[in-house]
Parts: sequence; structure tokens; C-alpha cells
Amino acid sequence: MDEKQLEPGEEAKIRAEIAVLRQEHQDLDDAVRALEGGPMPDQLQIARLKKKKLTLRDRITKLEDRLTPDIIA
Repeated sequence: MDEKQLEPGEEAKIRAEIAVLRQEHQDLDDAVRALEGGPMPDQLQIARLKKKKLTLRDRITKLEDRLTPDIIA
């Protein structure tokens, strides 16, 4: 399956989006740690944040896959 090469501008946009998503992922991680460290952690809120973190991680992985060319062995 031949995929066209990304144009430099498109690659830069993907890298910028990855950076934003990584920062958001880190912010959610910090929020989860803060909630877990409280005297009575809200388990439902923590679960929601963790689910959002997983969604972000999946999105980051898909974008990174677009930057890596497929190599047929």
C-alpha cells in the first residue's frame, strides 16, 4: 500500500498537534495525581480523567503513526 509522503507543512502541523496533545495528557495526569492525593478522592472523576487520558494517548499514537512511513519487510 503506497501512501503519499507528507508535505513539510502538514508534517509540522501534525507535530504541533502532538505537542499540544502531550501537554494536555500531562495536565490530566497531574490532575489525576492531585485528586488521588486528596483526603476523599472522587473515584468517578478520576476514572473519567483516566479515560480521557487514554483517548488522548490513542490520538497521539495515530498521529505518530502518520509520521512514520510503513516499511514492508
